Parts: sequence; C-alpha cells; structure tokens
Amino acid sequence: MTQTMPIDGKFQLMELPYAANALAPVISEETIGFHHGKHLQAYVNNLNGLLPGSPYEGLSLEEIVVKSDGGVFNNAGQILNHNLYFSQFAAPKADNKPVGKLAEAIQTQFSSFETFKEEFEKKGATLFGSGWVWLSADKDGKLHITQETNASNPLTKGLTPLLTFDVWEHAYYLDYQNRRPAHLASLWQIVNWEEVEKRF
Repeated sequence: MTQTMPIDGKFQLMELPYAANALAPVISEETIGFHHGKHLQAYVNNLNGLLPGSPYEGLSLEEIVVKSDGGVFNNAGQILNHNLYFSQFAAPKADNKPVGKLAEAIQTQFSSFETFKEEFEKKGATLFGSGWVWLSADKDGKLHITQETNASNPLTKGLTPLLTFDVWEHAYYLDYQNRRPAHLASLWQIVNWEEVEKRF
C-alpha cells in the first residue's frame, strides 16, 4: 500500500512492489532507477520542503492535490500520480487482460478490450507536451478516459483514478527514444489488473 498520509510531517519515497528489473524489457531497470529513484524522489523532497507552515501541512496526498495549486500542487500531484503508476505494474505477461467487474465495465462501455486499448493509446499519443492518460470511474461506476497535463489527476474532476500511463518523456526516453506510441502499446503486458480492479 502506498503512503497517503505524512509520517512525522513528511512523505516518503514509495517502495516498489517488485524488483527494479522485473518490468524489463517493457520498462528497463535503468529507466526505473531514474524515474523512481531520481524523478519521484525529487518530487517527494520538494513537497516536504514546501509543506511546513502551509495550510496543507498534515493533510493526505489526495487532499493536498484537490485543495492546492502552484508548486505544492505540482509536487503532490506528481507523487500521487507516480505512486498510482508504479504500484499498478507487475512482471510482463502474455495475453494480459482486465479482470472482474472492471473487465465487464470495459466490455460494456467500449464494446471490447481491444477498442478500449486503441482509444486509451490514442489519448496518450495525442496529448501535447507532458502529462498522463487515465482510466477513471465516476461515482456511478461509469468509466472515463482523460488526458491530464503536467501533474494533474482525475481526482480534481471528482473521478476515482484506476489506471494511468505516464507520457512525460522521462518515463520512456531511455528505452524508446521519441517513440511514445510504441511505449504506450507495450505497457499492457505489465499492467497488474488485479490492482486496477481493487481501485475500481
């Protein structure tokens, strides 16, 4: 479980639920080292530096994302986004598909998993600049695919985030250079659908 409340006023770098090389060749150990060990650690350090004496001190990560703006929002948003991102993966699996009620909802709303994947990848590939593509659910359980720029998260729209692909260049450049669509298409092999189903 990733940390959502500060401990002694501070947030910590999340521990990966797998070895740093477990997602290869989809995401290399080198990329995990930079992305988790350097980029995410920097957001954690920055947020911890901004919180003391602010109105957001003592709040959960989710509350900070919903209520804040500026530098606090950017760093808290990136921590929340990355925590959800890194905790939704597992070792590559052939013919990897959604499970349970989420699988039924995808089938109902998108007519097939393949159609859903195409729409999700297209939203990720066409997002201008840096950001995230998300699958989220509203309070009625209806699914939504959204593009979120920079550090934004579907929580700010009243949605429950379920699955996300990071389209910031640091997420894929070492492994795929500028081939963002190839990176997006490969990620389906490592999605831990049991984890995504729990969020649903």
